Amino acid sequence: MVESFRMNLKGKVAVVTGSTSGIGLGVARALAREGADIVLNGFGDAAEIESARKSFGGRTLYDPADMSKPGEISAMIARAEKELGSVDILVNNAGIQHVAAVEDFPAEKWDQVLSINLSSSFHTIRAALPGMKKRGWGRIVNIASAHGLVASVGKAAYVAAKHGLIGLTKVVALETAATGVTCNAICPGWVLTPLVQKQIDALAAREKISEEEAKKRLLAEKQPSLEFATPEQIGGIAVFLCSEAAAQVRGSSISVDGGWTAQ
Repeated sequence: MVESFRMNLKGKVAVVTGSTSGIGLGVARALAREGADIVLNGFGDAAEIESARKSFGGRTLYDPADMSKPGEISAMIARAEKELGSVDILVNNAGIQHVAAVEDFPAEKWDQVLSINLSSSFHTIRAALPGMKKRGWGRIVNIASAHGLVASVGKAAYVAAKHGLIGLTKVVALETAATGVTCNAICPGWVLTPLVQKQIDALAAREKISEEEAKKRLLAEKQPSLEFATPEQIGGIAVFLCSEAAAQVRGSSISVDGGWTAQ
């Protein structure tokens, strides 16, 4: 007998951190297209955020919780459960970057990167997991990175945080293995987001080259496909991980990196 898996997230509520732009916004839109109600989170221009919220249709909240503050994270999850009824899908995407050699890396930047890129995911999962277990269904998707699997110079905090996030993913997957809750990670390579654009601009300025040449150099260094992944593609993988077809995908790290980690 061939079983057909259909994707329908109508009635599900998804919290997506760092979703006012880039990968997070792409993931939120992909989940909304499948019927999920959305909680957007992140920083940015208030008018642009409100415009994005209204563009989703359905039930879409915006919560400005600071991902470096555990109290605000817990309050965001509690608000979603109160106003929308549940948190069924949690996508941990919030992230920042700082590049410097280890001996020059500011201690406060290390703490900030670890807080937002790793600890915030612990706090969101800790807050959302009891409700998921109680309802017997949940999907936790951690947006890690190729840098959760391999390293690059100058990115000590980011690499440490993303490796840690994959470790956290595995632990949560094991602790929920006999439940209807799954936890997995997506590991993008270069995705053209505002965060990556800053690195392109910095490279162009440092090497006194054009933006297009900087993009080519960035891709050629790591990503054999020589093409950026897109937020929409990451969103599609997140949708798959929320489907019944992925019910036994647990503790996995799915690379979307143009061959980066295949080398």
